[in-house]
Amino acid sequence: MALQFTNTMGGKKEEFHPLNPPNVGMYTCGPTVYDFAHIGNFRTYLFEDILRRYLIYRGYRVFQVMNLTDVEDKIIRAAQSKGISIFEHTRPYIEAFFEDLDTLRIQRAEVYPRATDHIPEMLEIIRILREKGHTYESEGSIYYRISTFPRYGALSGITPDSVKVGARVDQDEYEKEDARDFVLWKARKEGEHFWQTEYGEGRPGWHIECSAMSRKYLGDTFDIHCGGEDNIFPHHENEIAQCEAATGKPFVKYWLHSRHLMVEGEKMSKSKGNFYTLRDLLQKGHSALAIRYFLLSGYYRVQLNLTEDGLHAAHQAWRRLMDFRRRLVETQEKAPEGPLSEEARAIAEKGLRGFEEHMDDDLNTPQALGEVFDFVRDANRFLDRDVATKADARHFLAILMRIDTVLAVLKEEQKSFDAEIESLIAERQEARKNRNWARADAIRDQLAAQGIVLEDTRDGVRWKREG
Repeated sequence: MALQFTNTMGGKKEEFHPLNPPNVGMYTCGPTVYDFAHIGNFRTYLFEDILRRYLIYRGYRVFQVMNLTDVEDKIIRAAQSKGISIFEHTRPYIEAFFEDLDTLRIQRAEVYPRATDHIPEMLEIIRILREKGHTYESEGSIYYRISTFPRYGALSGITPDSVKVGARVDQDEYEKEDARDFVLWKARKEGEHFWQTEYGEGRPGWHIECSAMSRKYLGDTFDIHCGGEDNIFPHHENEIAQCEAATGKPFVKYWLHSRHLMVEGEKMSKSKGNFYTLRDLLQKGHSALAIRYFLLSGYYRVQLNLTEDGLHAAHQAWRRLMDFRRRLVETQEKAPEGPLSEEARAIAEKGLRGFEEHMDDDLNTPQALGEVFDFVRDANRFLDRDVATKADARHFLAILMRIDTVLAVLKEEQKSFDAEIESLIAERQEARKNRNWARADAIRDQLAAQGIVLEDTRDGVRWKREG
């Protein structure tokens, strides 16, 4: 099967044919760094990581751009409330974002442009749009007149038919399915960060930021643009209008969007008490790799429901893969020399072929994981018969680790894992010594969630894995 994706533009599966094979240009909407990214954001970033990894797996050379939105309404309000600059406010959240990417083993993009570093590129697009008659000014701000772009709404299905003359929106984000003229450049307001430009003192609107950065690093037309489903309208619709009106060229060939992450069946909300960052889940004792497994286990075009039971099930599945890997390593060390058997070869090829077929079908990770666990079952049954050679175990392990170049849940060296456990146990002992019982109990719970059982003995603390 040829690799195919569901293109949001048109809503149908299409075979993937990049503009300049084997090169693939990909733009992924990054975080607005006014706060810590929440776990719903990482559902999207994880989908994009799987996409990136599978493209590389298939032999493509990926050049990924992920922007950092570091000037925007929420950032400005937060900085003003603290009495600091937008740069002081965003710095720790940018650092935290990269730490969280590494924790979840999300591969780094080739470029992470910041909006505040690309004001000249934004102004250039605005200048072109003005010259072509797509803009107007009001009270010092510049707006995009969507009635001048007939294709507006092609991505989202939200058409501008009902827009009244002068109906416009100044906010960077708006959820109503109400197409309106949107702001490109905002006139300076008291206390806001601003730039001195040919259009006066002001700052960019959110939508022009991504248009400028994608154009600079990927050109007028590129292969893939990703984001969460909430980006489809207005953000990506507005990006299309800006870029295609300015360049006269198609903007993006394939649009891919992931569905929302729900929490216990509801939309995540701080008011409901179901709002989680990655750090919150780690603090509750969940393993980072089990969280990664959970997030990639759902098909990206279907809502994923985060529950404690779901995280526990993901942990168990992840442990099963880890145990299988460990068994293969041990078998490779202890098994007799001998050739690769045809039976072992067939088991491995069936597993790999099934994984690839489902990944080729629009990154269907649930079905692909099903094939992986069929491979684990069949290989374990083969190993149970004590007929495996070193070559058999080595071949099974090679196939598993090839699959893991996409999944990225197994590359945890055992020595490193054991050292982490020992470090946590030492921290727990120190907490008990200081009578910090809450921290000591939290560490015990964290280890228990990873399948580690502690035994307090007269000779010290011993640990073992469940099962």
